[in-house]
Amino acid sequence: MNYKQNNAAGTAQLNDKTNLLEVTDLRVNFKVRGGEVQAVRGVNFSIKPGEAVAIVGESGCGKSVTAQSIMKLLPSPPATISGSIRFKGEEIVTKEEKQMEAIRGQEIGMIFQDPMTSLNPTLTIGTQITEVLVKHQKISSRQAKVKAIELLHLVGIPNPETRFGQYPHQFSGGMRQRAMIAIALACNPALLIADEPTTALDVTIQAQIMRVLKDLQVRLGTSIILITHDLGVVADVCDRVIVMYAGKVVETGTKWEIFGNPQHPYTRGLLRSMPRLDQPKDEPLIPIFGSPPDLIKPPLGCSFCARCDEAMRVCLDNDPELVAVGANSDSEHAAACWLTHSYAQGEKSI
Repeated sequence: MNYKQNNAAGTAQLNDKTNLLEVTDLRVNFKVRGGEVQAVRGVNFSIKPGEAVAIVGESGCGKSVTAQSIMKLLPSPPATISGSIRFKGEEIVTKEEKQMEAIRGQEIGMIFQDPMTSLNPTLTIGTQITEVLVKHQKISSRQAKVKAIELLHLVGIPNPETRFGQYPHQFSGGMRQRAMIAIALACNPALLIADEPTTALDVTIQAQIMRVLKDLQVRLGTSIILITHDLGVVADVCDRVIVMYAGKVVETGTKWEIFGNPQHPYTRGLLRSMPRLDQPKDEPLIPIFGSPPDLIKPPLGCSFCARCDEAMRVCLDNDPELVAVGANSDSEHAAACWLTHSYAQGEKSI
């Protein structure tokens, strides 16, 4: 039996001319001594103007590599990229470095997960913001300073005039992350990529950073890609969620569909492993046992099969396609799991 099915759900979004970003069959490999790591394996998704989308999954699932591919930040070699990344209708994959320098910061901004290593410790925060403005917007240093102070105020940094002249080590962790957001937003980019923006921050500061991002998205109309392993930070900020595992998209849908009606066992596992306010204090969290597969030699069938309590025989040798699972014809909910295929029902469990 041929269990394959055309990925209608995965490609339907790509025909929408209103998309700001369209990623089609993205594949990223890294050459290493042991072979070639297939870090991203045929990823498809799109982002609309003003939309906030989260890409979630465990460490090593390919979410950060996907984000860095959009910015063309991966050195080649060892990385090789194939597929298509279209931003505002223009192909990113084939652009030269000089062309990308005009896009980074100006059209697409990025917030990295560790501001202390992303910020230059020898330059003041103000200098690091103004150099972006002077380079991309061709304005004077005086005009850049005025705008930089406005940006510091916009992201909620108190006393921005004083903070403008201070160095990164004089900022707290939360303030450094706000400064990174200010730098990323300096040229009012159409797309902002936030790669684990709340890593190493306490819960209170995490909530503040997420509120800043959501407020800026609403006020400025900026599209956001939020890269995270923590589903807890997603609900208040994002409209749509993309779940990745072993370099592939295994489920995608609105946040209501993902949180309220998850269809992939991996998504359900991620949700079960999260602490909940309505959960009894003595009830333990349920981890996802096992480890992700070796992407130098990915499994023939479903990549989650070895860790899945619901795996069937069909999962061993046949990799499921991403197909629509919602009863509503307008739904974008899709999952790559044989449990969602009616003709695979009745297969015996392993």
